[in-house]
Amino acid sequence: MIEAKAFIEAAMSAGIRHYSGVPCSFLKPLINGVIDHPDTEYVGAANEGDAVAIASGFAIAGYPSVALMQNSGLGNAVSPLTSLNWVFGLPILLIVTWRGNPQHGDEPQHELMGAITTDMLEAMDIEWAMFPEDQQAIGPALEKAQQSMQSRHKPFAFFVRKGSISPQPLQSTQRPSRMGHRFASTDFRQKNPEARPSRQQVLATVQQLAGPRDVLIATTGYTGRELYALSDEPNQLYVVGSMGCASSLGLGLALADPGRRVFVLDGDGAALMRMGNMATIGQLGPANLVHVLIDNERHESTGGQSTVSAGVDFAHVATSCGYSAAVTGDNTDLIAPLLKLDLDGPRLAHIKVSPGAPDDLPRPTVKPPEVLARLRTFLENSQ
Repeated sequence: MIEAKAFIEAAMSAGIRHYSGVPCSFLKPLINGVIDHPDTEYVGAANEGDAVAIASGFAIAGYPSVALMQNSGLGNAVSPLTSLNWVFGLPILLIVTWRGNPQHGDEPQHELMGAITTDMLEAMDIEWAMFPEDQQAIGPALEKAQQSMQSRHKPFAFFVRKGSISPQPLQSTQRPSRMGHRFASTDFRQKNPEARPSRQQVLATVQQLAGPRDVLIATTGYTGRELYALSDEPNQLYVVGSMGCASSLGLGLALADPGRRVFVLDGDGAALMRMGNMATIGQLGPANLVHVLIDNERHESTGGQSTVSAGVDFAHVATSCGYSAAVTGDNTDLIAPLLKLDLDGPRLAHIKVSPGAPDDLPRPTVKPPEVLARLRTFLENSQ
């Protein structure tokens, strides 16, 4: 058994100060220690997949990071681990609990996952080791993890058994809900849906409005492909997989680099898939995050199946979650005034667009690791 502080301090010596996760009783001392420590940051995520994506946003900005989760929630993280971190060669440290350990027993809901967790990690090409349970083992364990991540460019996981970390009560008061100036506006200027702008027009507008230090993160599907087709730029990242995780990835980057504006170019289907992250964005309140939700009321790249977005008021959802301002409409002119507002938190532009995509829409020829490498170069050169 080790003290949480011992691991946290050793991790800080290795450059790790940023954590995101979903609690588990096995991890309670470590999460409490991170929250209480004055030099570490903990982002509580709505689900484990968002925790992975938030930690990955920190990592893109150059900050080694950790995603914490119970192994029963590992299934929620499979998508970003396999189609974000693996595809981009983006390592983060995972700390995963071993609920359902066959040798110790547990609640029935943990039995199957307890038996297959290590097999899941290995199937995802993630190397793992047991979490250190002796103070002298902490340094070598972290060194092994770092060597694996640096050489393989993939996540590494520590597997935590019950009682590995000595109890530590939470001393800090929790962050209160943000209660800044907030408003939502619904303005469907064009009553005829056939007159709505195209997704490409919205993307072109954002490209034109973006400043020289801004970053654009485009969700998977046609959004990223159309952004690439308009103009392939080093400040753009095309999230080719991990549907729904663009906003949590953007949140991590925005928190890590608060002086830089981050545009998240989202879709209605993707936003609905992980809408819980809107609450995390609103709670943490990064004023440099601009969430542009492009809504054609369908899953277009998979055949045009309808989403349920026609009945969702995303602007009021956003402000209810703590966004400082949100507008809804079907005109690209809504975006520029929103950017000019002096706000203390994130903002959302929900733009209704017409369905359809350009003929012969290309796929990016630049590979995801190359996209990530040039974005990191852009971040370094535009401080």
